[in-house]
Amino acid sequence: MQTVSNILSLRELRREWQLTGKRIAFVPTMGNLHAGHLSLVTEAKANSDIVVVSIFVNPLQFGAEEDLDNYPRTLAEDSEQLKALGVDVLFTPTVADIYPRGLEQQTFVEVPGISYMICGASRPGHFRGVATIVSKLFNMVQPNIAFFGEKDYQQLQVIKAMVTDLSMNVEVVGVPTMRHDDGLAMSSRNGYLTEAERATAPTIAHVLTHIKAQIESGNRQFKQLISEGNAVLKEAGFKPDYIEIREAFTLQAASFEDKELVILGAAFLGKTRLIDNLQVSL
Repeated sequence: MQTVSNILSLRELRREWQLTGKRIAFVPTMGNLHAGHLSLVTEAKANSDIVVVSIFVNPLQFGAEEDLDNYPRTLAEDSEQLKALGVDVLFTPTVADIYPRGLEQQTFVEVPGISYMICGASRPGHFRGVATIVSKLFNMVQPNIAFFGEKDYQQLQVIKAMVTDLSMNVEVVGVPTMRHDDGLAMSSRNGYLTEAERATAPTIAHVLTHIKAQIESGNRQFKQLISEGNAVLKEAGFKPDYIEIREAFTLQAASFEDKELVILGAAFLGKTRLIDNLQVSL
């Protein structure tokens, strides 16, 4: 595995791959890798000739009071895991590489509508930061196919919309959420939880699972299901941000006629914000 920090060096490699007709897969990450990230790499390996993984903690998608400085950086351990999986290139640009004119002067990419709802309403500017960094990385790596986790479901839909709107020549693939044995979705932020909070954390998955079962059994009282779910989270010690039942592709509020739904939830447990989702096909 080659580790490349310089964009020009990456482009030289990309030119060689292009000349030999290699199919390139890309997995963008912020590091602190867990089994969920590694499942993306495994899918990438199975669908390409060359796998590029990036590790870059993107300041543009963190709010003023969010955890940029405390976000775990574990490059040595991450590199060993990626090497063991047979990754071809680990791309590790610096903030100066990505934003050479500084964050205040950076041209940005913003997907209207879908970026402002749900998580976007709770974290203003977050998805603008996501769309901007992903578009920049796509320009640098120029992959044929890119893999993203479905745990960040709204993010995945934002990226798919961006690729369509900007006519980018890359296939975006969502990979199912990896979970711990108790149902908790794997996330780098799980490491912030205390022992007691970690024992409570799977409640958010259990709430969404219950709502899914109710919908599949014919219950369309969405507002009631959401209210009951929030009550369970509060009783367990969470501070709910939202539970939403949405049409799976547009993320508009679900109607009785919709057949493809997604149940999304976000809540604070202590200082840690957890998100999760479940898809429902009727």
